[in-house]
Amino acid sequence: NPSETGEAHQRKELCHWPCRCPPVPSCTPGVSLVKDGCGCCRVCAKQSGETCNEADVCDPHKGLYCDYSEDEPRYETGVCAYLVAVGCELNGVYYLNGQTFQPNPLYKCLCVSGAIGCTPVFAPKLAASPCTRVTGRKKPGQSSCGRRQHKQLQATNYRLMSAYRSLPLVLKKKCLVQATPWTPCSRTCGIGISSRVTNENRKCEMKKEKRLCFIQPCLTNILKTIKIPKGKTCQPTFQLPTAEKLVFSGCTTTQSYKLTFCGVCLDKRCCIPNKSRMITVQFECPNEGFFKWKMMWITSCVCQRICSAPGDIFSEL
Repeated sequence: NPSETGEAHQRKELCHWPCRCPPVPSCTPGVSLVKDGCGCCRVCAKQSGETCNEADVCDPHKGLYCDYSEDEPRYETGVCAYLVAVGCELNGVYYLNGQTFQPNPLYKCLCVSGAIGCTPVFAPKLAASPCTRVTGRKKPGQSSCGRRQHKQLQATNYRLMSAYRSLPLVLKKKCLVQATPWTPCSRTCGIGISSRVTNENRKCEMKKEKRLCFIQPCLTNILKTIKIPKGKTCQPTFQLPTAEKLVFSGCTTTQSYKLTFCGVCLDKRCCIPNKSRMITVQFECPNEGFFKWKMMWITSCVCQRICSAPGDIFSEL
């Protein structure tokens, strides 16, 4: 009875329709830009430990949910917390789900349900705009920049903000092409896979792209196959005597290839691809038809003392 327990709590209405949205905010690096709980406006998602409610949603890309348990009996305002999930492993170190860590001075990382996401520690500041605000013949507040200068400034801002710098930043059909570096090959010998994130596609959307890589054949004694020149300690590249068909997942290429492989050193250095191009290879599977894969075709290798295990995401730092 309300008269006995006191006045019943009137739940506050946080959503109002039709939607009236403020300008889209600029979120800090690592914070998702999502639709609010009302399905109206794009907002910066709330992070772990921040208050949340029906409208202010927690960051779904980080496995966060709004915990209302401390707001009994109203259950109106909560706190963003991590769902119980599996942790992450990086270079032999195990991290809990939701744990923030810094395995490298340049990057701050977060473990979310077995996946690791990293953002730069030092975010570059945007250069001051050389376009001044003028008054007089032009309307007050109108920029003095021409259309070409605006495009140059926009490209400069993209270049400063971009986290994808492997490909040159060029415009292709109104798309600013960007990409991460290719990951190291998943295998040191035999056919492996490397990947990158790029928006070089019809929709100009950031997508994961994979390719085959073949650094070295799996030979029991590779030094017998490679002839190191007299007076040298390394042979950067080598080829097998004859062209051979490639085998991947039980399927064989329809053509034979004489690939260039990275060589070996007598000292502690290792040889890695330096220059390459992309080709498309076709595989034929017994009783299952054909399929095609993009593949890295090595043209030159370089021998260096910094050697990293396959899959080390910080190998290029």
